[in-house]
Amino acid sequence: MTHSPTGGPPARGPLLLPVLLTVQFLVSLDMSVVNIALPDMGADLGFAPESLTWVVNAYALAFGGLLMLGGRLADLMGRRRTLVAGFVVFGAASLAGGLAQDPGQLVTARAVQGAGAAALAPVALALITVHYAQGKERARALGLWGASGALGGAVGIMAGGLLTDWVGWRSVMLVNVPVVLAALAAVRPGIPADRRGADAPRLDVAGALLVTAGTSVLVLGLVRTETEGWGSAATAGTLAAAAALLGAFCAVEMRGERRGRGPLLRLGLLTRRPVLSANVFALLMSSGQFAAFYFTSLYLQEVMAYGPTRAGAAFLPFCAGIVAGTVVATRTVGRVGERALLVAGGLLGAAGFGWFALAVGAGGTFAGSILGPSLVASVGIGMCFVPLGTAATAGVAAEETGMASGLLNSSRQLGGSIGLAVLVTVASSATGAGGGPGALADGYAAAFGVAAGLLVAAALATAVLHGRRTAALSAPTLPRPAETYESEKTSKNLGEGVDPGVSRSTHQ
Repeated sequence: MTHSPTGGPPARGPLLLPVLLTVQFLVSLDMSVVNIALPDMGADLGFAPESLTWVVNAYALAFGGLLMLGGRLADLMGRRRTLVAGFVVFGAASLAGGLAQDPGQLVTARAVQGAGAAALAPVALALITVHYAQGKERARALGLWGASGALGGAVGIMAGGLLTDWVGWRSVMLVNVPVVLAALAAVRPGIPADRRGADAPRLDVAGALLVTAGTSVLVLGLVRTETEGWGSAATAGTLAAAAALLGAFCAVEMRGERRGRGPLLRLGLLTRRPVLSANVFALLMSSGQFAAFYFTSLYLQEVMAYGPTRAGAAFLPFCAGIVAGTVVATRTVGRVGERALLVAGGLLGAAGFGWFALAVGAGGTFAGSILGPSLVASVGIGMCFVPLGTAATAGVAAEETGMASGLLNSSRQLGGSIGLAVLVTVASSATGAGGGPGALADGYAAAFGVAAGLLVAAALATAVLHGRRTAALSAPTLPRPAETYESEKTSKNLGEGVDPGVSRSTHQ
């Protein structure tokens, strides 16, 4: 990695940011693009009703389970190599899914697609952190990065409806292929070549196996609660196994950190208050946001009787609000700081979801039940991405940016899985035995109310955990040259998560 002649961040090409925004857009889009196409997929390939959800769950399971590993591989094997490998896997799986002839082939393709996304997602944030100096240019890059992810989720619902209606369900998988090919063509001129030092640490194999198994089992337990129930032996056993695996992972990482072996996740990162605050906020916000997307889509189709295309178009205000919120954050984060933006954005998002809870009903209309709440919630959520990305990598050494990025993406993905599982149960309980539009609307309203509470909790957690505002964001920061982990271990600052010789501050 080549540093600029002025001593600033490494040199970058004009295609760097477009490639990274494509990554974030794609991995988010494929979380939601298949939702509206599920009925057509089931009818065409002969899915049993109870197994159709695995088209969604397989992606979430592989994506959430492999994110930490993907982030660390980027640090150890090189970011461009990891990016290329992720694109190839993601594109090949998309092609295979579009050509699938039976349920098993489609579910397998979605799982492999999730594995590719787990390699791609952490690299984008890591490269932004390394190649953009703190201040206005990093804030702008992070704003675009966050907006790309949020828009990917919303556009996924729109695109899923349009493509399914006009072209057929296979197009929601095949549409990724030309995008991946274009991105691969831009990687070589856009992403700097990897340069590995002779003392590059080895992969923490034990940690990789434990965290992958633990997060995968956790997501599995959560996504199965809709069919197994929270009180079932299967759910209790799965969640207990996940807790044991993740507990073992923490023990292995602490031992590896003490012995200077270069752990998969240096737990000392979480002693930095902005990093901890960012990950807690991401977990809670995603718990409400992912579920709100899901229930808005259901409300539009099941209660308001919208078709796929019309339901997708109804998400346009949400897309506009995300862009507006991101612009606000990009222009103000240097003046007000991450903490203020996260608290304000979280509370505004909570107000939007609370409005949804009051507005959805059997006789709801787009103007009365969707438009206003969508705009308020989306502006609030859009305000959060710049400060989240900044805080999650605050003061992190250049060779650990993949680690920090993988942690942030894991928090978001696990939050989404937890929130969706819990809020589906809430909605089902509130709906009761009734199946009419009124009963369904009551269930969705209850879920929106809980989503609002989760964003309030996120704002409060940030107010408590983040601490006082850190140094000015306008001060440029240089990535620290690669060092052996052993030398880092001996630094007296390691216990506080402070990088030797470099003082950096910011905040997810």
